[in-house]
Amino acid sequence: MKFNKLREKKAARIMVIPMIDIIFFLLVFFMMSTLYMVEQHTIPVNLPQAASAQTDKSSSIAVTVTQEGRILFDQEDIPLEMVRKRVQIALANQSDILLVLRSDRQTEYGKVVAVLDEIKLAGAHRIAIATERKDEPWTGAR
Repeated sequence: MKFNKLREKKAARIMVIPMIDIIFFLLVFFMMSTLYMVEQHTIPVNLPQAASAQTDKSSSIAVTVTQEGRILFDQEDIPLEMVRKRVQIALANQSDILLVLRSDRQTEYGKVVAVLDEIKLAGAHRIAIATERKDEPWTGAR
């Protein structure tokens, strides 16, 4: 007698549902881990603090004045005389754009006012001054 014929031979099957679960888990894992690997391409400045600071997520262009007095228009180093021209070009492309003036708290006040004046003379109506939320009293050194 042959006992092999009495036993059913089952074909190997690949279980798809657990494989899909694992793939989604890996996808979420890599998405979450890459968020922490992204390098922020911003100029490091020590922003002044304000109790009414809030975040605006609309389309904006950052105009940064560093502690040394350099002016950066969206990561590009430009002289003060070019600020008005660059703002006018940006406004021609998108009229309702928000210009965010970022400045180090140690920057000379006159330099910041000169940049702000050039932005206003270019015709910008939506201007914000970047600050940090005031959670603790500022001591002047960090």
